[in-house]
Amino acid sequence: MSPSNRTDHIRLTSHPEPGGKHAFPIDWGAADARSRGPIIGTVSRPADRNVIGSHGGSYAVYRALAVSAGALDPIRRPDLTNTFPAATVGPFPQWSEPGRIVALDPWGHLVAENFGKEIAEGVDIRPSIAVTRARLDLPEIRSAILAKRLKSDGHVVHDNGSVSVVKIAIDPVWHLPGVAERFGVTETSLRRTLFEQTAGMFPELVTRPDMQVFLPPIGGTTVYLFGDVTKLPDHRTTITCRVHDECNGSDVFGSDICTCRPYLIHGIEECAAGAQAGGLGFIVYNRKEGRALGEVTKFLVYNARKRQEEGDAAAAYFERTECVAGVQDARFQQLMPDVIHWLGLRRIDRFLSMSDMKYDALSGQGIEIVERVPIPDDLIPADAHVEIAAKKAAGYFSIEPQPAEGLTGTVGRSLEKY
Repeated sequence: MSPSNRTDHIRLTSHPEPGGKHAFPIDWGAADARSRGPIIGTVSRPADRNVIGSHGGSYAVYRALAVSAGALDPIRRPDLTNTFPAATVGPFPQWSEPGRIVALDPWGHLVAENFGKEIAEGVDIRPSIAVTRARLDLPEIRSAILAKRLKSDGHVVHDNGSVSVVKIAIDPVWHLPGVAERFGVTETSLRRTLFEQTAGMFPELVTRPDMQVFLPPIGGTTVYLFGDVTKLPDHRTTITCRVHDECNGSDVFGSDICTCRPYLIHGIEECAAGAQAGGLGFIVYNRKEGRALGEVTKFLVYNARKRQEEGDAAAAYFERTECVAGVQDARFQQLMPDVIHWLGLRRIDRFLSMSDMKYDALSGQGIEIVERVPIPDDLIPADAHVEIAAKKAAGYFSIEPQPAEGLTGTVGRSLEKY
């Protein structure tokens, strides 16, 4: 790193300049990208920054390591030539409707198109969304074709069993006033809690009230769209949707202690079938491993469940998590509907989820759910029946009413409202 790129002085915190104005002000919720303003989280030109945090979410630390190792020039800017979206998404009215989108930048995939002049002048404005095309190749889809649940059409599902999708990666971008309102807390309280619970990693949370946008160091979301994306604006389009929270052990490696991979594959199959019928299907895949408590905590809970005196039981399923982590679930789906708003949707015809938290979050944001589709019983792994029984008893959607007999503690108490 040359002297021109680095100074010996380290500024530990910052405060807004009296009467100062941002070179690139942000008007969250404005009707177009230029009126809203760019999101600039780079550290290469600190004077341009107008948000708290830096681009890349949880990968920002790896970028720092690359710089420290001398493998990456700290002031290098990405060359965005030919990176434009492979499919058109938006704009939609929800992008500027008050309070609809607070956890992502709706214009994040159109940075080069809207701010090309500033980028050419050296301003480091980076996309937070990327849209590409891909094919999914899954053995279960080939099995579905052999079982005649799916057919090859050469467009959505191909002869070799692969499935065509539009794949969208989304990094989180939080508008702090909007996030605070979504959770029913004050912005000041939210800022202070974020500051304290990250051990002071982001001092600007408490010193820069003029910065209202935060790039949190967390995982993002991937959307897999099945069918003709141009049908998104047509409200007559039948929509099939699975909102899935990451479970690496099951999704990737097939661990049988939960229903995650079977439900994910079921969702993919149903989305492909919906697209073949002339509608649209999509999977929303959120990086929230272990109910957003992390994989270490999840494995500790597995041990506690298996080793308890009475054995693994639905009645103590959620209590074991709370004993280890202090909370049953940290996903808090309040921010999840933002991606549905970003896709311009106000209705989901077939919602492939049993989660009451996801259903309530979507309904609370004005998204109509026409039909809820539970996982078929024959797809539940033998070791996952404890999980599914506990979740049904705790309020997860089921076609058949769930008995409360034999369920105690938090699970049993939750049945009082049913």
